[in-house]
Amino acid sequence: MKSVIDYIDYRRYIQDYYEERKAMSYTWRRFASDAGFGSPVYLKYVCDGKKNLSPDAVEHVAKAMSLTGFELKYFRELVNFNHAKDGNAKKEAADKMMAIAVTHKIKVLGADEFRYFDSWKNPVIRELAPAMPGAKPLEIAHVCGHGITAAEVSETLSFLVQAGFLTKDENGHYHQSESTISTGKASFVPLAVRKMHRQMGEFALDALDNIPLEKRKFTGVTMGLTKEAYEQILKILDNCRRQIMGAATSTSDTECVYRLNIQFFPMTGDIADASSKEPNVESCGEKVDGEETCGEGA
Repeated sequence: MKSVIDYIDYRRYIQDYYEERKAMSYTWRRFASDAGFGSPVYLKYVCDGKKNLSPDAVEHVAKAMSLTGFELKYFRELVNFNHAKDGNAKKEAADKMMAIAVTHKIKVLGADEFRYFDSWKNPVIRELAPAMPGAKPLEIAHVCGHGITAAEVSETLSFLVQAGFLTKDENGHYHQSESTISTGKASFVPLAVRKMHRQMGEFALDALDNIPLEKRKFTGVTMGLTKEAYEQILKILDNCRRQIMGAATSTSDTECVYRLNIQFFPMTGDIADASSKEPNVESCGEKVDGEETCGEGA
């Protein structure tokens, strides 16, 4: 059976543990008994999503499955990750899960992407380094700005090479291994993407006051929409972003690294829900946060 570190859903892990042993006459009753639970179907209900594991139950189940050491620590954080009620709590648990995996040199699907999108430094330096062949970390730091140090540039470059986002040739020059990077399919990667959106949003506010008008473009529109118009605008924005990516990657030259934020969100609740006690500001529906970085021509 796969290690618990290969999972991002503790219910799936418990189910797989049970399924592997079921052929040997292992039952839910036996499993519950091994974990010290009075109800013979408690763990089945957990796997079906009808029950949650309490902190005490986590320890009992882990012991029944013979989890120890770093696997036990990962299982605890995995439960916290799945039970988290908000993005911050989920991100905190995911950070701990990734740290455990990295410490024990275990590859987790999406872990590199999670770390990449966790900080604005990674996509920016991924663009700058190839455009500055032979540059020292301090030189890159000076061009990059935003308070980054030479040590942080060095650390970021090491990660980008190790994770395969950059390659380094015999002359010490950096090259992008792929022209674009997307968020992938790992379910916890969007948590890091949201953190990056917050970071980039803060930079946008700073640019509003400190970047000359001729070097930036800010525009916006407030509009009343129907659900159908909302979906149509999403398609237009998606096509627009693809066209911009095509223009950015049409050349291998880079003179400056830019950031484009596309923000489209409800300012009110749904009018149809006006009679409810609390406005439903999520009535338009939420898409998965998207994030891509261009190639060397960005």
